[in-house]
Parts: sequence; C-alpha cells; structure tokens
Amino acid sequence: MAPRPPPRVRELTREKLGDQAAAEIDWSAPRIVCVAGAFTHHDTVAVEMIGHRIDLVTYRVFEDVLTLQLIASAGGSRTSARGRASGSARAASPAPKSVQQYLDESPEDLKELYADLDELLLSHRDVLKEPQLHYVAYRRIVNVATVRVQPRNRLLVVNLRLDPDSVELQEGFSRDMRGLGALGIRDGVEVRIGSREDLERATDLIQRSVEVA
Repeated sequence: MAPRPPPRVRELTREKLGDQAAAEIDWSAPRIVCVAGAFTHHDTVAVEMIGHRIDLVTYRVFEDVLTLQLIASAGGSRTSARGRASGSARAASPAPKSVQQYLDESPEDLKELYADLDELLLSHRDVLKEPQLHYVAYRRIVNVATVRVQPRNRLLVVNLRLDPDSVELQEGFSRDMRGLGALGIRDGVEVRIGSREDLERATDLIQRSVEVA
C-alpha cells in the first residue's frame, strides 16, 4: 500500500494546485527538496539516516543570476512499480559533470595552467574562491572572474567583469559576451587561455576586472 502524505501536505497541495490536480498526484515516491544558502555536515549525514528521498540544494545569487548546486541526495525507499521505474530511468541518466570532474580529467599541463591562473586570481586582495557546479567563481563583493575547464580543447574559459567596449578584442582569444548568457558574469568579456603565453596576455585584463569590483 502506497504511503499517504501528512494531512497538512495534502491540504497545501489542494490549496496550491486545486482538488483535481492534487487527486492525480502519485504519492508513492515523494521527494523532499530542501533549498538553503548552506548546509552543515550534520545535515548531509542526517538525510542519509532519515530514510526518505531528500535532496539538499544550495543557492547563490550573483546580480540577477541564480545558481543551484546539489549538495547531497538520499534515495530513500520506493513502494510502487511506478516509483521503481522512475528510479531506474533516473539512474540511467548520468548526472552533469562538475567543474572539478573536468579538472580531474584534464591533462597535466592544463591542470598546471589552472593552478597558475588560480594563484594569480587569489593573489589579489579580498578575492575569494567559490566553486560552483559548472564553474569556479572568484569574487570580491561580486564575481570578478568565472573559470570553466574544457579538457578536450585544452582550454580554460574565463569570463571577466569588463566592458567589452573598453577591451581590444582578439579573435580566438577574447570576445564580447553581451547577450550570450555567460555563467556568473553578465555581458562581460570571455578570455580563452590555452597556454602560459595566453595567461600572460590575460593578466592585465584580470587585474582590471578585479579593480572594477
């Protein structure tokens, strides 16, 4: 027999969705999604012990961009064929790779290049490093740079908080990101770094991006 949700949950569901929609919900495998600015280590341990399907998701707001990151996920138990089928399909879909996974898969020279870039960014006063799912953010009050890793292309893709009109753009190295929806920094400049020579060329742009934040 499928479990029934607490009465208050059913009541809120009817209030928000209406009686007909609430009656069509399959309550055999409910999932709880908890969203917060941060979770403690005890929170992540607790979700494994509770025995329900629970996701812990943190959020960050950068200007008008909201990013979500899955911190922990507990599978819980399933009680119906529908629930088991859903679980199988979910297991078959690979989770998106994180920026750390891409970095781990990178050749050694790209890892070393990222280490040099990381050191350069953190050498500026008050710049903090905040890894996200798809990129690494470097910020003061706001993001001054975001870094994505592309192992196949042997590239570090860096978005900087710069007015594209103030930069002498170079094809294949830097480009105007206005209207293109870059992660973490809106309407800035993208720099593609594949060598130490590229990193040297980007040093002044990085300095300028830090200074405007």
